[in-house]
Amino acid sequence: MFHIERLRLRLVRLPLVAFFETSFARVYDKTFILVTIDGDGVEGLGECVADVDPYYSEETTVTAWHVIKDFVAPLLLGRAFDHPRDVFPSLARVRGNNMAKAAVEMAAWDLAARRQNVPLSRLLGGTRSEIASGVSIGIQDSLDDLAAKVKKELDAGYRRIKIKIKPGWDAAAVEMIRARFGAIPLMVDANAAYTLADADRLAELDRFGLMMIEQPLEYDDVRDHAALQRRLTTPICLDESIHTVRAAEEAIALEACRIINIKPGRVGGHRESIRLHDLCAAHAVPVWHGGMLESGIGRAHNIHLASLPNFSLPGDIAASRRYFVPDLIEPGIEVSRDGTVPVPTGPGIGVTVDWDRVKAATLETCDVRA
Repeated sequence: MFHIERLRLRLVRLPLVAFFETSFARVYDKTFILVTIDGDGVEGLGECVADVDPYYSEETTVTAWHVIKDFVAPLLLGRAFDHPRDVFPSLARVRGNNMAKAAVEMAAWDLAARRQNVPLSRLLGGTRSEIASGVSIGIQDSLDDLAAKVKKELDAGYRRIKIKIKPGWDAAAVEMIRARFGAIPLMVDANAAYTLADADRLAELDRFGLMMIEQPLEYDDVRDHAALQRRLTTPICLDESIHTVRAAEEAIALEACRIINIKPGRVGGHRESIRLHDLCAAHAVPVWHGGMLESGIGRAHNIHLASLPNFSLPGDIAASRRYFVPDLIEPGIEVSRDGTVPVPTGPGIGVTVDWDRVKAATLETCDVRA
């Protein structure tokens, strides 16, 4: 059992090492919310993955801050919980807002693991001591720039390359990578940039032997993805569309995808991620862990979750130095030459936060007490 006695929000901004571009935006920094919850003399940490803009999700840092402070916190403060899996159901009155909920819920898992003096992975049911790491490469200014990025990441040992695509930056980019780098594990991510009318264009990608095409159609669609999957030999992977376990059940029943990307922020935290993981395992649907440009705090949470057994494909959990120098943790997350990341063995998320760096990067704070 643990108590939640105080909740602290920090709005943090970190510059990215290099710009990151998707089909909907190019970003040069990351502004996000860190959540600290206190209970029984122990702290737990969570990171909200909402962006400053509503392009990936309808949630933003502003809406998440409001929802956590004014609605989530009052439902949790002063309460005792037998297990962190009980936190998410206690927030059922708040519709949606999964990223806001997840930041607090994941902090509760960290707190509970620290109180038991065990790694978070053990509390989550993880079975691996290391995870396979892939890397996500944004849209570049030229094919030569893209080739240079791919070579750099392959040389660093990453086990899978993912590139962002959009209309006008798709088949030619994939063809160049296949011509220069051969049969490397390769996937593409459209972030909902296409419609079903683009099915023939997307079918052109079948000839490249891709691992998957991630979220080619609308961010909330299942039906059209099912129609598209029937026209493609390449597996479709759903990301944005899978915002609940129920949505995953519908997607699997309609055969709208053959792979699912799990992001705890998108589905409400670790509890719902575990339920989604187990559902996919029961239907022989492999899963992998996506990324949202997290700092080392959020990235550590992702590593622990990705140690569960059905995370059978390399996830977007790359080294800290690809994104932030310095990161908020010391040492940062490192990827070995064989493309793996060790699961931290210390209590909770098992990383050391550099609070001076957090303070220097903090734009605003808010404390809420029972």
